[in-house]
Amino acid sequence: MTRGKATAIGFTAILMWSLLAFLTIGSTPVPPFLLNALCFGIGGLLALGWLVMGPGLGVLRGISWKVYAFGTLGLFGYHALYFTAFRIAPAAETGLIAYLWPLFIVLFSGLLPGERPGPLHILGALIAFAGAALIILGRDGDGAGLPVAGLALAFLCALTWAAYSVLSRRLGAVPTESVTVYCLATAALSLIAHLIFEPTLWPEGAGGWLSVLALGLGPVGAAFFTWDVGMKKGDIQLLGVASYAAPLLSTLVLVAAGIAKASWTLALAAGMIAAGAALAARAGATRAPGPEAEGVTPGSAG
Repeated sequence: MTRGKATAIGFTAILMWSLLAFLTIGSTPVPPFLLNALCFGIGGLLALGWLVMGPGLGVLRGISWKVYAFGTLGLFGYHALYFTAFRIAPAAETGLIAYLWPLFIVLFSGLLPGERPGPLHILGALIAFAGAALIILGRDGDGAGLPVAGLALAFLCALTWAAYSVLSRRLGAVPTESVTVYCLATAALSLIAHLIFEPTLWPEGAGGWLSVLALGLGPVGAAFFTWDVGMKKGDIQLLGVASYAAPLLSTLVLVAAGIAKASWTLALAAGMIAAGAALAARAGATRAPGPEAEGVTPGSAG
């Protein structure tokens, strides 16, 4: 597979994730862990069927249990936090804070060998955090009833996905088919957590079930496979820059659907988050790519 083709495949994950907030809201009132179990079950079973009819299950042999544990905890943790945040906090605000992960990916990349955040990275972080703060401070009233817990969960899920993505760069030799196990294991853990902690509430009507199915097919299914391909074989810097469009696209979808109200405050906050992250990405893009960025180091995602 060429680098350009892998990058294009990675782009499709970003487009699918722009629908994540909209479809999550459409799946109400399904509780978070049950929603996790349904969506990852759909995505994992479809991927398993593809494996059986295609390359075969043998491709999954020889992969360390530590890799499977890492991938499962990443997917399970992120979505448990994400779905819970959307159940208890406003959609637009939650989505924007959750989509701080592209910025965190740039900043956390400094922990990788040969990488170090510079002044522009720090400036970009400050601008994006100011945008997130504007979401909270720009709300009407004195802050009474502010769903701090929901917004905090959205922040934590951004940190979780950024950590998962950055650490995935060091697993370039692991085949993308391993994501099948991540999905099925996440579905199993979510089902157990649901039976212990949650009441069973199913989707309401055809629209609710279609939202769950669409989540399992796209944002909580195929997107993880295409993102894995892009991170391991595509242009990581280009994909990182493109990821900053996700919060803007997600918010536009919510506004277009009538779920969120268009406002100058929301637009300014979205612009600041995207601008801050893009500034951090620009700082990274101006650096000459080293061996790891070129993908010659075994175990990297380049």
